[in-house]
Amino acid sequence: MSAQNPDPEDDKITGLEPGGGVPPGETPPGEASTAWEMGHDEGGPSKGSSKIWLAVIGVVVLLFILMIVGYIVGILS
Repeated sequence: MSAQNPDPEDDKITGLEPGGGVPPGETPPGEASTAWEMGHDEGGPSKGSSKIWLAVIGVVVLLFILMIVGYIVGILS
């Protein structure tokens, strides 16, 4: 039993070879080439400022842990 093609427009598409292949030169290139640099440098924070923020976060976490330990020791004694 053979079924008919559900899309009758497939027979009218140009550039297709029998069996669904495409001849060379019929499709666009895969990607464009860019020989120059595009955009601009965003920069970003310096390494020193990120180290300062890590130190500040570390101090806050350490103080929080000391507060919790002090609270537990105060309850237990």
